[in-house]
Amino acid sequence: MVTRNMPPLRGGMERLNAHMASELAERYEVDLVGPLGCSAFLGGSTRVHEAPTSNVALFLLWALFKSVTIALRRRPRVILGGSGLVAPIVRIAALVSGGRSALYLHGLDIVVGHSIYQRIWIPLIRRARLCICNSRATATLARQAGIHPDRLVVVNPGADTAQIPATGAFHRRHGIDGAKVLLSVGRITERKGLDLFIEHVLPRVVAKIPEARLVVIGDDAPDALTKGARGMRDRVERAIRKTGLEAHVVLLGPVSEAELTDAYASSDVHVFPVREVPGDIEGFGMVAIESATQGLPTVAFAVGGVTDAVSEGVSGRLIPAGDYAGFAEATISLVTDGRARLGDACREFAAGFSWDRFGVAVRDAIGGASKV
Repeated sequence: MVTRNMPPLRGGMERLNAHMASELAERYEVDLVGPLGCSAFLGGSTRVHEAPTSNVALFLLWALFKSVTIALRRRPRVILGGSGLVAPIVRIAALVSGGRSALYLHGLDIVVGHSIYQRIWIPLIRRARLCICNSRATATLARQAGIHPDRLVVVNPGADTAQIPATGAFHRRHGIDGAKVLLSVGRITERKGLDLFIEHVLPRVVAKIPEARLVVIGDDAPDALTKGARGMRDRVERAIRKTGLEAHVVLLGPVSEAELTDAYASSDVHVFPVREVPGDIEGFGMVAIESATQGLPTVAFAVGGVTDAVSEGVSGRLIPAGDYAGFAEATISLVTDGRARLGDACREFAAGFSWDRFGVAVRDAIGGASKV
C-alpha cells in the first residue's frame, strides 16, 4: 500500500488510510509505504516503510524507489494506492511485480484541475485493475473520466461508532458555557464554503438564536492539490469582521481525536456548507458520519458525495446548493428542536458505516482484484 495521506497528517483521508491499512492486515501481509512519522500510528504485522522527508515531491520520488524495491523483492499480488496521487507509482510497481494495481479514489482524484495531472495521472488511473470509490458521486466521475464500470466498486469510508456522553467540559474549556454550538469540522479550503456560511447564514442564525456560537475545528490545507487552499483562514477571518460576529465565532484550529469526539458529543448541530467549485469536489464527507455517531445531525448542501454521507431527515438536512436562506432555516430548526429529535436516527444511520464494515468491503474488493 502506497500513500502520503496517513497520520500524523490530519484529515478524513488520513484517518481512512490508516484504517484501510489496519483492516487489510487482518487478511493479508501488508507493506506500507507512507509519510514521515506514520510508523507511530500503525502497529500489528504491517511492515511500515516511512519516508525520510515531509516534502511532497521528494516523498513521491522516494516512494517510487521504495515501492519498486519492495515489488522486486516481495512480488506482491496487489499494489494499492491510497489516492490517485500515487497512481504512477502503483502502475510502475505493478508492472515490476506482475501484481494487480488498485486505487482508492476520492472525488478530487478525478477532477483536480491541473493540466499535467489530467494528461498523465488520469490515463494511469484508467489502467488500474480496481478503483475503489468513496461514494456514488466519485464513481460517476470515474465513469465520466473513462474508467471502465467493471473496474469500479463503491466503498464508503467508515467511522468510529463508540459513543461518549456530553459532560459540559468542552463548553467550559472554550469559554462557551450556555452557548448553542454550531460545529464546523475540516480543513479550511474554498470548497468547504465556511467564509460564505459566515456571511450568509450565521447572521440569520444569530438573529434568531443570540446564544449561537460557531466553533471551527481545522485550519488551512497548505498541501492541498487544488488552488485556493492557502489563505482561506484569512478569508474566514475577514468574513467574521465583515459581519461583526467576532463574539459568535471560535476558531480552534486542529485538535486531538479525543477533543474532536467531545466536540461532536457536545454540539447542537454540525454545519457542512460545502460548495461546488470547478476542479474540486467533496468526494464523501466523513465528518458527517463522525458527527452522526455521536447523535449530532448535519446540515449540508447536497453536492458531490455528501448525499452518501447525510440522509435527508434521518441524520440531518440536505439543502439545494447555494440556498443559504434554506440552510439557515434548517440550522435554526435543528438547534431549536434539540438533538433529541434526530439523535437516535443519527446513531442508527452511522452504525451502517462502521470500520468493520468498511474493512470487510475493502478486503473483498482487493481479494477480487488479486485473482488472475
